Amino acid sequence: MLKQTTILIFILIASVHQSKSQSVENLEAINTVWKKFYLAFETLDYKPMAEIHSKDLIRISGGQRILDYDTYIDNYKAQFERLKTNNITNQISLRFFERLSNDSIASERGIYKLTRHTDKTDKQVYYGQFHVILKKDNGTWLISMDYDSSEANTIGEDDYEKAYDIANFKPFIKQ
Repeated sequence: MLKQTTILIFILIASVHQSKSQSVENLEAINTVWKKFYLAFETLDYKPMAEIHSKDLIRISGGQRILDYDTYIDNYKAQFERLKTNNITNQISLRFFERLSNDSIASERGIYKLTRHTDKTDKQVYYGQFHVILKKDNGTWLISMDYDSSEANTIGEDDYEKAYDIANFKPFIKQ
């Protein structure tokens, strides 16, 4: 009987801790990371990208290669300079189908939509699925693992629309 009571108390404590961990406050704090991510793409400035990623970053691009922090940031620096030179603008948007967090780690999965405009007003739209792991470092959320893939170009507008808006926390907060 004592053993069953102890197990029940442990389960209850774990449940209470888990339900308090996934909070609106965590999601709002994590969204500040995404705001800098958006800013980097809109301004074609790699510095916000450097600020939101851990120096221990593991970046898996399209399921085809693994990059470290320096290579990843250097690639964005070169890409953004190339886009500026060619008068191409970027706009990126994220929608989510999974947002899990506690007070120190988060897993976020969803669909991104990247829109590029040239000075000729040509528009290209790219979609992909992403999975990001964030960890808190000295009170600041940083991306420690970033994976994305177009899933062989099978991700599209329908997938994007089915996922939840970045400001919609309700589907991810369990009552």
